[in-house]
Amino acid sequence: MNHLTRAVLFDLDGTLIDTAPTFVKVLNHLLEKHGYNTLPFDVIRSQVSNGARALITLAFALNEGEGNFEQLRNELLDLYEENISDGSQLFRGMDKVLQALEKKNIPWGIVTNKPTRFTFPLLSAISLNQACSVVICPDDVEHTKPHPEPLELACFRLDVKPQHCIYIGDHERDIVAGKAAGMTTITALFGYISEDDHAENWNADYSVQTPEEILNFI
Repeated sequence: MNHLTRAVLFDLDGTLIDTAPTFVKVLNHLLEKHGYNTLPFDVIRSQVSNGARALITLAFALNEGEGNFEQLRNELLDLYEENISDGSQLFRGMDKVLQALEKKNIPWGIVTNKPTRFTFPLLSAISLNQACSVVICPDDVEHTKPHPEPLELACFRLDVKPQHCIYIGDHERDIVAGKAAGMTTITALFGYISEDDHAENWNADYSVQTPEEILNFI
């Protein structure tokens, strides 16, 4: 497979960048602001890849459409935007993966369900915006993951065929989208996966416990 790899695409939160420390800080700040007890790091971490709605449901026991759910979600997003790079960084060892890709002249990119509003400031803050060959956000497509459209658009912009591309993610939607696009899929087990997620049932082609293990596939 190695000699056929023409590009590598990453999910963002929980795969390429460890954003959980930032979300833990802002969600607990929001809880304190509204008079609630804070939550443990690992409890919040396991829900980060599910987005702001899931975090509000976790923290305030509210479902979308109930009570002041939307107000709380907007407050959380505003807090996140203000503190977007506070504690977020590449996963340990991921820098070696990106350096290896660059040495092999294999372009890499990001396909995320994180809106442009947050994605590009984050990439800029940790100096990844210039190194990344393509970034696809929900704003760029009609259908988000698990639909394959974002991955197909990334391949189009990189001028590579999906079957020559690897997609790495830490959520079932990532693997579903990658397989639907015809890519080789890798589950990032080091990401934000809760015990209830059963990643072994996602049918990814491969899985890795650490970023360094990705080097085996490029």
